Order: sequence, then structure tokens, then C-alpha cells
Amino acid sequence: MRIFTASLATETNTFSPVPTDRASFEMAFYAAPGQHPDTPTLCSSPIVALRARAQHDGLTVIEGTATWAEPGGLVQRQTYEALRDEILDQLRATLPVDAVILGLHGAMVAQGYDDCEGDLLSRVREIVGPDVVVAAELDPHSHLTPKRVAASNILAAFLEFPHTDFYERGEHVVDLGLRAARGEIKPVISTFDCRMIQVFPTSREPMRSFVDRIKALHGKDDILSVSVIHGFMAADVPEMGTRIMIVTDDQKAKGDALAEKLGMELFALREQTAMAMVTPDQGIDRALTVHAETPQKPAVIADVWDNPGGGVPGDGTTVLRRILERGVNNVGVATIWDPLAVTFCHAAGEGAEIDLRFGGKAGPQAGEPIDARVKVLKTVAEGWQSFGRSRVTLGPSAVVRIEGTEVDIILNTNRTQTFEPDVFSNIGIDPLKKDLLLVKSTNHFYAGFAPIAAEIIYVTAPSSYPSAPRVTDYRKLNRKIWPRVENPFSEA
Repeated sequence: MRIFTASLATETNTFSPVPTDRASFEMAFYAAPGQHPDTPTLCSSPIVALRARAQHDGLTVIEGTATWAEPGGLVQRQTYEALRDEILDQLRATLPVDAVILGLHGAMVAQGYDDCEGDLLSRVREIVGPDVVVAAELDPHSHLTPKRVAASNILAAFLEFPHTDFYERGEHVVDLGLRAARGEIKPVISTFDCRMIQVFPTSREPMRSFVDRIKALHGKDDILSVSVIHGFMAADVPEMGTRIMIVTDDQKAKGDALAEKLGMELFALREQTAMAMVTPDQGIDRALTVHAETPQKPAVIADVWDNPGGGVPGDGTTVLRRILERGVNNVGVATIWDPLAVTFCHAAGEGAEIDLRFGGKAGPQAGEPIDARVKVLKTVAEGWQSFGRSRVTLGPSAVVRIEGTEVDIILNTNRTQTFEPDVFSNIGIDPLKKDLLLVKSTNHFYAGFAPIAAEIIYVTAPSSYPSAPRVTDYRKLNRKIWPRVENPFSEA
């Protein structure tokens, strides 16, 4: 069999002030055909999984472009169209194929395109015709539109949040795609609109048990795949919101019924799923108490909404400023996005003491820049961190220490949220020797940091992330959803 595979992905916060252009993709990850590394990225697992299957199953796998931009604002129209057409041209040159298996995200929005993935998948379908299998892996923080469902035979999203299963779900999509191409199954997709938007971490109950039940359904009674599409509340697009997606083996009615059943069960849990969040001062108070009780481990504060993984700049200073104002010492911070400050640190060199202004540059919600005398502890041409089997670049980076303290701050060039403790250790900071760690992430950091943390504390502070969907100024949303209305099903 001949299989074409490629990956085009980013997550778009339509409220973010940070535009996304070609350079954004090339900075984060860009692999030309056949140049993908052996390790997968978050949205390119099908490529690596297909390589493994090719050796075992005797497949001919033709790899197209694979690229990912860190979450940000609207993708420049010319950038999206050029990358899309690059992949479509590669597909045309590959024909005939038995299947197209893509790694996507599902929340890409470009200038003039509310549904980039739907646009891409529908064009793939036009090229290959109705009989070729089209499959794709999605991030659950996406928008499940009718257009992309209609163009696909198989769609499946990661089940875990944090996304610790992105490679396994890539293998899952590949397996279903190959079985469908061989005629062993006839996949059909069912969906249910839960009419809500919420945060659904699987690191805590009730989502832990809900997802475990979903996993147990796979492979039974013609159920091939079950996914929870969480939705991405930072995008003003018509279909934003939570959905259940079922793939059955030619059992549409059964899939429809199961999707509705699970969807209404999830709707009933809507008030219980999100993490408890506190103010910056409450978070600092708790961190100090926890560390005093468990001094051998650092307390971890997550600045939840100043999270580059949600498309915001990640240069917010609100929580760090309160830490400094309160005289809290021995702190590690990952990260503050500030390419200009990194340039200054590299120019000054390791060991230099300089007056540095950093953070608070991208907009008023980031807070005021911090002006401080700092020592440049470390400069690197490329910082990095792990995310499962993936390697995430920080770009050129530096570590600075505020004069008179042991507050060490990682400044980076490539915007990225914090995933693993090695974001610190890779650049010379021992996270276990800090009293407090401040990270910028909603929940992806959890799997890596939970084993080393005395406690994880979620803090809500101002940012350009629209974290209150009840009052967010959505202008394109095409239906009523909770929490904007109390019961959208009765109003429907």
C-alpha cells in the first residue's frame, strides 16, 4: 500500500496580539519531506508511527512537509496558503495512494479562514476522491467542524490532558487508517455537541475516571475510537466548544447514540472539572506554607493564563513582580519571553552584571516591564526542554539572577509553555534546589512536575487569554453554550 503523510499545525488564539507567520513555523519546527527527525512532535506522531509500521507491514510511506508553530495569534493568510499548497502539491505528485494520514492540531485560524483544518482536509478529499481513506490525529483543544468531519474517514484526538498520549494516539490513528485501507473496517464518524466550553484536566477527577471509561470502550461492540474534543475557548470561531466524537465500524446509529450519552454525561460534570485557581498572593502564601512543611521539594506555581501554549505572548510579569515585592527568595522562573533581553544578555556575556528591562512588552495585560540589576548566569544558542518523546526549542536563551537574590529567570526567544523540569536543568538551574518554581502553563507541565513538587498551585493573573467565556466577546459563535447560558439544551 502507498500512504501519504504530512503535518501542518498550530493553535490559534484569535484574541492574541502575537501574529503567526512563516518564520513562526520555521522557528518552532519545520521538516522538509523525508527530513522529519526520529522523535515526533506533538502533532506529527503519524509520520513516526508510519515509519515503524512501514518496516513491519511492507508499506510505501511518502512523507510530505511537517511543520508546527507555537500557539499565537491569527496565521498570516499567505503563510497558511503557502504551507497548505506545499503539502497538497506533494500529495498530487504522490498519486495514486491508498490512504492519507495527517498530523493536525485542529485549532488553526488564519486570516480569512476560520477552519484551516477543514479547508485542508476538504482539498485533500477533492484530490484523492471518495474511495481513498483520509485520517488525521487532532489535539483535543480544537474545533470539530462539520466540514472536516465530512472530508474524513477517521479522526481521533489525544485523550490525556496533559497530552502524555500524543504518540500513542498517533499510532491509534495510523492503525485504523491502515485497517480501513485494507478493507478490514468501514469507519464512520459520529459527533455530539455538548454545548459548553470548559477546562478538562485528566490529572484529576472527575475527568480521570471519565477518560478511563472511554479507553475501555475501544475495540468493543464495533467502537473503533472515542475522543473528547475539549474545544479551545481562546478562538472566536463559529463551532468553538466541547464535543464527543465516536468512530464506529459501519454503525452510525450506535455511534450517534453513544456520542449523545457520553456528551450528556460530560455536560453533567461541567461544574466539577476545572482546577481550583487562586490569586497571585494567595498562591504565594500557599507556596511558602507548603515549602515550609516539605522543604525537600519545591512548591510549583502555575501562571495558568499567561501560557504561550494558549497563544499569548508569555511575557507577563504580574506574578513574578509580587514574588519580588514580597522578598521571596530562591525561585526559578520558566520562562519570560523576551527576545530583545536575550540579545542584550548574549551581548554582555556570561558573568556580566547589567541593568536589564525584561517582560511586559507585548501589551498592557502583560504588566509593567521589570527593571533590575541582574547577573547573566548562562547564555545558550538554543535552549530546549522535553515534552514526552518530543524536543521543544526555546531558541536562543539566557538565565539571569536578580541582584541580591537567588531568583533565577529563564529568558527565551521561541515562545513556548513549560512542559518538563529539564527546562531548568538543561540550562544550569537545579529545580530541586529551589524553594519555589514559577511556570507558565495551564496543565501540560503537570506530568513532569508533579513527581518533584511539594504541591502544585494554579494561579490566575491577567493576560491576553480570554479565560472567562461567560463574558468573552465572541462575535462568530453560532449557538448558545454553557456558561454563557445556564442550560443551552433547553434553550435550543
